[in-house]
Amino acid sequence: MKIGDFFSLENYPTLSNSEAFFNKIVSEESAAVRLFNQLVPLLIFLFLYGLVMGAYQGLLQSVISAFKLPILFILALLICFPAFFIIQFILGSRLKIKQVVSIVLSGFVLMSFIMLAFTPIVVIFLLTGSNYYFLHLLHVAIFVFAGIFGMNTIVQALKYSCEIKNVYPKTGVVVFRFWVVILAFVGIQLAWNFRPFLGVRGEPVQLFGQREGNFYTAMIDSIRKLVHSDRAMEEKNSQGLEEQIPQTQPLDTTKIRQLFGDSPNGK
Repeated sequence: MKIGDFFSLENYPTLSNSEAFFNKIVSEESAAVRLFNQLVPLLIFLFLYGLVMGAYQGLLQSVISAFKLPILFILALLICFPAFFIIQFILGSRLKIKQVVSIVLSGFVLMSFIMLAFTPIVVIFLLTGSNYYFLHLLHVAIFVFAGIFGMNTIVQALKYSCEIKNVYPKTGVVVFRFWVVILAFVGIQLAWNFRPFLGVRGEPVQLFGQREGNFYTAMIDSIRKLVHSDRAMEEKNSQGLEEQIPQTQPLDTTKIRQLFGDSPNGK
């Protein structure tokens, strides 16, 4: 097996090859090899993105985040996969466990591939000194954007196997849409418990943060602090501009009047 086979673009669904891609992952041929070809790039892509995430605080946090991010995705898959497999079995699916794993991994691999594509943008903001709250929201936006494509791949693969292969009733697609939502919430909760991924500059490196609050309040707090920091910066800049402008003093005419022989009292 060549190393290039792990990173072949044929492993990712596109608008032009979606039918061929779904037919390949649903087929029973070389299922074990296909799973290995999916798992290796998934772990590598997540490792590299984790390196970039943790680089905000330093090298140690970068290495920690590089290992935590793949573990996060694998745990989310292990936690939610039993429900996924049992539901499709109850619905009368004829897909085997390797085929089901391949379908789920296809979405995860595409998601990690899209995330990795955004790393140059993240690096630019790191080098230009963006604050913690902006980077926090940027990473969340990247996760959401990539996750939409990844989860849609899973649903489309199931829809294809339903309509073309006729392996289970069409109602299964609707059920699996709810499973995808559950998977997203499980991933969010795990990510919250696995934080920090970015770390905070100037503070000691932590493997795991304190278990308080939740992801959604943290997002609202990040948006609020980001807006307030921008306003504070604008006020600081405006104050600095005012300090640079010299204050005009009233003209002292006493010395002028004395020069012409006039006294201050007008005599």
